[in-house]
Amino acid sequence: MFQKIFEYAGPHKSGIYKATVILLCSVLMGVLPFLLVYQILAPLVAGESIGAGYVLLRVAGVLIMLILQAVLYRVGLDVSHHTAYHTLLRLRVALQKRFEDLPLGVIEEKGTGTIKKLFVDDVDSLELLLAHSLPEGIANLMVPLVVLIAMFLIDWKLALLSLASIPLSFVAMMTMYSVGMKQMGAYYQSSQVMNNTIIEYINGMEVVKVFNKDGESYERLKQDITNYRDFTLNWYKACWPWMAIYNSLLPCTIILTLPLGGWFVLKGWSTLPHFILILCLALSIGIPLLKALGFLPTLPQLNYKIGALEQILSAEPLKQTKDGFHGADHSITFEHVRFGYTTPPAAPGQEPVCKEIIHDVSFTAKAGQKTALVGESGSGKSTLAKLLIHYYDAASGRILLGGQDVQSMSLAALNDQISYVAQDQYLFNTSILENIRLGKPDATDAEVLEAAKKAQCLEFIEKLPQGIHSMAGDAGKMLSGGQRQRISLARAILKNAPIVVLDEATAFADPENEEKMEAAISELVKEKTLFVIAHKLPSIMHADQILVMDQGNLVAAGTHDTLLQSCGAYQKLWKAHTNSAEWKVGADKEGRR
Repeated sequence: MFQKIFEYAGPHKSGIYKATVILLCSVLMGVLPFLLVYQILAPLVAGESIGAGYVLLRVAGVLIMLILQAVLYRVGLDVSHHTAYHTLLRLRVALQKRFEDLPLGVIEEKGTGTIKKLFVDDVDSLELLLAHSLPEGIANLMVPLVVLIAMFLIDWKLALLSLASIPLSFVAMMTMYSVGMKQMGAYYQSSQVMNNTIIEYINGMEVVKVFNKDGESYERLKQDITNYRDFTLNWYKACWPWMAIYNSLLPCTIILTLPLGGWFVLKGWSTLPHFILILCLALSIGIPLLKALGFLPTLPQLNYKIGALEQILSAEPLKQTKDGFHGADHSITFEHVRFGYTTPPAAPGQEPVCKEIIHDVSFTAKAGQKTALVGESGSGKSTLAKLLIHYYDAASGRILLGGQDVQSMSLAALNDQISYVAQDQYLFNTSILENIRLGKPDATDAEVLEAAKKAQCLEFIEKLPQGIHSMAGDAGKMLSGGQRQRISLARAILKNAPIVVLDEATAFADPENEEKMEAAISELVKEKTLFVIAHKLPSIMHADQILVMDQGNLVAAGTHDTLLQSCGAYQKLWKAHTNSAEWKVGADKEGRR
């Protein structure tokens, strides 16, 4: 565990050593006053006379050492925290870089709440280890060890008595550690579930309110929060009794030394000066020992969280190379592709479930042609599109671009060849100009404006207070859904990639926006290989090829007319569309009666 931390610390690991040395001196300043107290007590007990100057000098020494202890402690913590937060920065950057190489599906499986907890809460919890447990814990442990060695050199019998509280405390600590680890898995997983549920509850608040699902949604939120509370309390209840035992016993270093040591002196087995010195030294190590071992309750959590971080970092990255695109053309070929999602466990303690949803799919979409993918909801249409853009790695089979496997090129090279427009496009809280420029980062303002014009965006952009320099707001909240979709089309037009993938990009557009989006799409797809996930069948009637998906299987491929004659699944989809259209007309007629 510590080796990993030092790897993340990199050039800053010297700060850990520096902080440890400074804090070691601080702890030492807390022990030395007991030696000065001994120098005052020993002559008095022996009946020797000492002057006021002798006493005042040692009292001044005690005050100076206590001041130095506080100053060194402050400096040591400054150094350790500086090192800790630089290490956390490096750790988060390492996570971010690793996340860039992971399939997005792996990240989605974790859930937004879990990822937030990983990047924020779990990484922050390592600050305790870096800033305190390592430097402060080691310093508070090393000084008592040195003092104990000195005590054994002075009088091994009395020193041995001073150790009486440590074995009992150690047994209590080990028991707490063992019991705590058994409860840690359920506690940590319940925390992840609660985080995901809270974020889902907040994000879905509008739907909850509109459909009066407050009670149902709140009950789930309440249940997950309750589970987290219960698992947390179970963990603490398992640890608290043992924590109380070692916190009470450990500082009592003179619990046997005082009575038995006094008896040893009376018997002549130990001298009175040695007895006084051992008592002073035993008292001096109680607090440092308690501090050193006080970080132990955090170790079960830290072990588990570091394990979770390493699990993310060791997840299988997206299969790719550093090679560029060198396909013969821009045709798309799926060869016996299979794929399944791994769903997170439904409750703490349960295993993730993997279910195959794409079954041995093979087809070719010719370069420069329009290929449409249709099927009922959940048939696997969007999953095929995401496999094409390398959102995931296929479980088996190959996906080829112009004969080149997408796994044999870099993700950047693949992205240069494909413009992907989905139903929901994320806009950043920056200007509309910069949101569109994402399609081509080196584009001039004039090129961005031209793309916005082709995407039918200027009509609403010109009405904004600052025009194209107006802010889009968090997640594009300053724009309507249709406007956000047209911005996403402007991005794709600006990118001008040879392959365009439309994943039901107009599925939820209102009639006015749909007309404008169709005009924008016509600009986008000129002389391109077009791969369309279709929601409205009339929009793909004239496609060069229509692929029909049913429960993860490719059941037919052909033109609209061919499929109407030969494919039952397509006939069913077309009939549903026809009935829907007739229902709307009938409703209009009834409305006029």
